[in-house]
Amino acid sequence: MASLLPSCSPPGQARRIPLSRAGRAPGPAAGPVLCPQETGNAEVLFMHLDLASLRSVRAFASAFLRQEPHLHLLINNAGVSAGGRTEDGYGLTFQVNHLGHFLLTQLLLERLQRSAPSRVVIVASRAHCSGRLDPAALGRPARGALRTFQAYCDSKLANVLHARELATRLQGTEVTCYAVHPGFVNTELFRHAPLWLKPLLVPLAWLFFREAAEGAETPLYCATQEGLERFSGRYFADCRPREPWPQGRDDGLARALWEATVIDVTLLIAVLLSDCCPECSTTTCL
Repeated sequence: MASLLPSCSPPGQARRIPLSRAGRAPGPAAGPVLCPQETGNAEVLFMHLDLASLRSVRAFASAFLRQEPHLHLLINNAGVSAGGRTEDGYGLTFQVNHLGHFLLTQLLLERLQRSAPSRVVIVASRAHCSGRLDPAALGRPARGALRTFQAYCDSKLANVLHARELATRLQGTEVTCYAVHPGFVNTELFRHAPLWLKPLLVPLAWLFFREAAEGAETPLYCATQEGLERFSGRYFADCRPREPWPQGRDDGLARALWEATVIDVTLLIAVLLSDCCPECSTTTCL
């Protein structure tokens, strides 16, 4: 999966960058690991995070908050398009692409506010144009021959709406939020595609998709460009604000999605707490 990058310096001045690659197995040590050999930057740390496990999300946030006093930039970039379900009972694609990022953002939100000005960048996709969301049935498997792709589109619509509602709720806090379409990028996003579909996808990716560095341009623009505060909550593509498809501009749906996500995540956290610390309340541990 792609990387998730909480950065601990103001936009344009990043120095210390904890990096997490969702789904990568942790090394022998439980703590952060310096990885200059992979990045050329001695300030980049690797911290394990599996967005397909809410338990892992909470553990990551707890470790980060213990060791890092500031957080000025959070890029929710990890993504997958695959079938299957998570240990928490949700569709894998929807949990990794939306629920996991939502919980992580909420757990880090107080630190972002204390470190303001700060930003949250949520990597969405133009695929949100085909998204269909029912807040009363979040994460249920899509149906039909293209159900994996439909689940991906649904999760990308959730990303656009998450940014929109988060910006509304953070007005006046100096924490701003942006949803971005990075373009169609030649990464391993569709490595779980059916075997019969790969002969079609692989040539298309090599011929028409962007390289990873090109795909990073718009997320980094929203992370570092000065003067974007007035565009908080907006959707960006090619380093410019764009209008999302109509369902991505539905404020009522954005609010309903937020409320349903909070309920679902809170219930799941309550189950986790009953296994590990039954004396704690869900609210204080979330």
